[in-house]
This record gives sequence, C-alpha cells and structure tokens, in this order.
Amino acid sequence: MSNSTAKPPIWFWVIAVIALLWNLMGVMAFIMQVTMSPEALAKMPDAERALYEAFPLWALIAFAAAVFGGAIGGLLLVLRNKLAGPVFIVSLIGIVVQMAYNFFIANMMDVYGPGGAAMPVMVLVLGVFLVWFAGSAKQKGWLI
Repeated sequence: MSNSTAKPPIWFWVIAVIALLWNLMGVMAFIMQVTMSPEALAKMPDAERALYEAFPLWALIAFAAAVFGGAIGGLLLVLRNKLAGPVFIVSLIGIVVQMAYNFFIANMMDVYGPGGAAMPVMVLVLGVFLVWFAGSAKQKGWLI
C-alpha cells in the first residue's frame, strides 16, 4: 500500500471535524471582536474595555493568523491535504504571538485573574496538538 492510498481510521475523521469546528469558533470570536460596536464596548468593565481599545494591529494580525490558519488547517485535514501541517504551524505561530501579547504586554491576568488563563492555555495546547497530529497523519500516509 502506498502512502497516498492509506485509509485513515474513524478517529482521524472525528479529530479532523472537531479541529475544523473548534477553529471556526475561533473565527467567530475574531469576527465578533473586530465588529464590536461602540455601544457593546461601552458596556464592558473599564479594565476589559481598555484591553480591547489598546489591542495593537500586529496582535490582531496574529489573532487572524491563528484562527483563520487553524480553520484552513482543519479544512485541509478534512480534505486529507498534506498542507494541513504547514498551515497549522502558521496558526500556532499566531497563537504564540497573540498569547505573548496578552500575557506579557497587555497583562491580561490583571484584568481576568488566574481563571482567565484557562482558555488561552487550552488554545495553545490544542494548537501544538494539531501541528503534531497533522505531521503524524502525513507520516502515516493519511494526508495526500
């Protein structure tokens, strides 16, 4: 059996679809952030509003790379395309840059507290997992 015809197991498809759906939720979060109305922003607590208002363009670009790269990577996994791995790497770089801004420059923990780290840590762990998973799937011949 050649690598290009290896049939992935059912759990590959489950992970691929979950990866796509997870990253589409990230795309929705990005769209909600960039289209937030001044009225919605005004209803936020002062410290949270200040975070949103101070969000620099380069961090927004990293956020976009993270979520759109992840969604494209998820779609490529579903399509069994070998470019999923490199696209997930771009997404992971976006995640790391955005998280570096949130934790070390914007001091997000001052606003959200220690509980505010749960989602960013989960996003980072899943980003690393998806890079590994796509590489493993390619090595097993599941991605063409």
